[in-house]
Amino acid sequence: MEFGILGPLRVRTDGREVPIPGRKQRTLLAALLLARGDVLSDERLTTLLWGQRPPATVSAQLYTYVSRLRQRLGPAVELVREPAGYRLGTGDAVFDAAEFHRLSRSGHTALREGCPDRAAQLLRAALGLWRGPSLGGVTDHLRDAETPQLDEARMAALESRLEAELALGEHRQLVAELTGLVAQYPLRERLRAQWMTALYRCERQAEALAVYHEGRRLLAEELGVDPGATLTATHRAMLNGGLRLDELWSRPAALPDATGAP
Repeated sequence: MEFGILGPLRVRTDGREVPIPGRKQRTLLAALLLARGDVLSDERLTTLLWGQRPPATVSAQLYTYVSRLRQRLGPAVELVREPAGYRLGTGDAVFDAAEFHRLSRSGHTALREGCPDRAAQLLRAALGLWRGPSLGGVTDHLRDAETPQLDEARMAALESRLEAELALGEHRQLVAELTGLVAQYPLRERLRAQWMTALYRCERQAEALAVYHEGRRLLAEELGVDPGATLTATHRAMLNGGLRLDELWSRPAALPDATGAP
């Protein structure tokens, strides 16, 4: 069986889709999957399904949703009532979020260890698991609680993939992608530093310098802060000629902790 939350909620078995009707049932399943085998309390599940205004019949409705979900999933998984709540055991089922975290952790580690080819391969595989915005088809309560950390993990993997590909000399291929990404996320300093690096290596030094000054202005106006260590070091390296391809690992890159998300 396969479970997916990196896009609309999806359940598949033997190559066919298992429909999970209703936003509440999909939310229940997604929340239990994200708990990774831990017990989710009735109180927490109630909040994720109904927010701060649960119905008077909340216990009965929760029981009904659990029963219907058991019928949909069949014997391949174990949806168990515990004293404090519910626990989902998925056995050897594939869960895309768990696979994403496994691959991205390995990719971050490979980048730290100076293996950009391996890092790029792992991180491309991790990012390829995303089918769209995560947790599609669930309640806003669950999405608001869980998507920020999922989206941040995805962005960290994307930035490390770009770092690896820059280390492999793919700067010309990355300029267009980085231009779009910085336009979408103008305050992410690591992306801006990568854009500067790609431009510099394409002999577009004036544009790279302009990218730095624009970032510095935005950080001051939007957040009231100066550029951080990564962007500052990249600017300094650019002025000193240190962004050449043979200076790959001379700058600090704020790589995520390889022991991060589960």
